[in-house]
Amino acid sequence: DYVVVKMIPDNRLPPRHLHSVHTGKTFAVIKWESPYDSPDQDMLYAVAVKDLVRKTDKIYKVKTRNSTVEYTIKKLEPGGKYHVIVQLGNMSKESSMKINTVPLSAPDALKIITENDHILLFWKSLALKESNFNESRGYEIHMFDSLMNITAYLGNTTENFFKVSNLKIGHNYSFTVQARCLYSGQMCGEPATLLYDELGTGEDSSASKTGRSTDVAAIVVPVLFLLLVTLGIGFVVLYMRHRRLQNSFAAFANSHYSSRLGSAIFSSGDDLGDEDDEAPMITGFSDDVPMVIA
Repeated sequence: DYVVVKMIPDNRLPPRHLHSVHTGKTFAVIKWESPYDSPDQDMLYAVAVKDLVRKTDKIYKVKTRNSTVEYTIKKLEPGGKYHVIVQLGNMSKESSMKINTVPLSAPDALKIITENDHILLFWKSLALKESNFNESRGYEIHMFDSLMNITAYLGNTTENFFKVSNLKIGHNYSFTVQARCLYSGQMCGEPATLLYDELGTGEDSSASKTGRSTDVAAIVVPVLFLLLVTLGIGFVVLYMRHRRLQNSFAAFANSHYSSRLGSAIFSSGDDLGDEDDEAPMITGFSDDVPMVIA
């Protein structure tokens, strides 16, 4: 015996298994399940998005009969912090979660140029790869002194370079450049970091290493090129000599070839010498010697 029992849907239950599927710089994909399985009618959800940085709220409505719901929250800010609440439209129990969007990327090609009494930091414009970045936002620069174990905020700029002065001899510094932080430093871009060793010469260690590697390359590359050219010429000469020897041997062998024997016959120099030694020497005839004919 068995009996079929159908539970009465309870619209006061909260959505189940609320979680984030994917988070980008300006959007987030969230997913949840209905309060009960196989809804027999459309269900209206309220999705509240609270900006924890700006202290603002937005509410979106989602109407569906699916048991599993996937929704994309758009128009978010890079590096933002949000609190997401999902509940039925009748203000039933809620499910909530926190989302942090992906911050802006770090500036590319950060490098140092050393001047007489200061250094210049250079980098590529972040707007080249970040469509959500406006140059008017600018960049901020920080410096860390490893000897003093102190981090200092140097300032901000809307340009792609920054001048740093009053560096101490014998100190090692780390410079970071990132998209300027908004709202009391709560929304920042990823930092680009570069090490700088002040050794009293006024040169950046990374720049000097690059210069040395460039000088070595300027010497090594021509030498390797000459070696390759020399080896190539040597191979050509050996190949030509080899071909010449092959042609000479083939001509010599053909001149001693016996069609009757089907092979080439060569005589050694010793055999020729012995025959010359054993052969009698022919001399002229004298009138005083009679000729005897048998």
